[in-house]
Amino acid sequence: MKLAYALIFVCTFALPVAAQWPDFVRADVPRTADGKPNLDAPAPRLPNGKPDFTGTWESRIPPSGRLGGPALPSLTKDAPPLATFVDVGRGMTGGLPMTPWAADLKKQRMAKFSRDNPDAHCLPLGFMQLHTHSQPRKVVHTKDELIILYEANHGQRQIFTDGRALPAGDPQPWWDGYSVGQWDGDTLVVTSLGFRDDGWLDVNGSPFGNTTKLTERFRRVNYGRMEIDLTIEDPKAYTKPFTVRVNWRLYPEQQLIEFVCNENEKSSEHLIK
Repeated sequence: MKLAYALIFVCTFALPVAAQWPDFVRADVPRTADGKPNLDAPAPRLPNGKPDFTGTWESRIPPSGRLGGPALPSLTKDAPPLATFVDVGRGMTGGLPMTPWAADLKKQRMAKFSRDNPDAHCLPLGFMQLHTHSQPRKVVHTKDELIILYEANHGQRQIFTDGRALPAGDPQPWWDGYSVGQWDGDTLVVTSLGFRDDGWLDVNGSPFGNTTKLTERFRRVNYGRMEIDLTIEDPKAYTKPFTVRVNWRLYPEQQLIEFVCNENEKSSEHLIK
């Protein structure tokens, strides 16, 4: 395997050898009779009554996907992290519904062994890579915003729930675009747009960019589990919308460690041109 692809997988699957903080379970964590964190307890609530997504989460339950249609069934079998984010279309009948332009672009990216993937150069990861990455993420949730801190590549994302609208016209594009959320009952529906036009949805190079609209539905099923449906709409890259479900599990006793991808990075100078 070429070095560029190998670098992506090293960054992707590397897990911390030792945490910077010792295990610590907060006093407000619900517990079972034997004193362990009760991950099946009801989800906590914000002062405004909405579910509180605060916590450190890991992706442990395999994602699934389908084209359009109703919400996906819940996945309940616990499992180790999988490399499903390598190809979002894995498991979909016929794969992703790509336009000829998108299929050709993905083919070009894979022909170069994914060496141009931003992750291989310590740049922000694509959304499916972030949602399913084996390194954890921490959510800080208030009534007006939801902030996600990613251990992977030391990333961060802001989702505003204070009633503001998405920017109109042709806003300055960003790696993570612009995100606003509204509540649908106990589900937070997040709409995002304004992405850079050279985005990688997954390691294999499925594209997303300035014509992409991303809709995420966050639902905290119980204290220890988050369920997220991601719907991608992009008439330039895909012939129809598709939805992928990912599941997170709470790490009640863990915190993020500092991970700076560029620190002492020696691999990029050896990438095959």
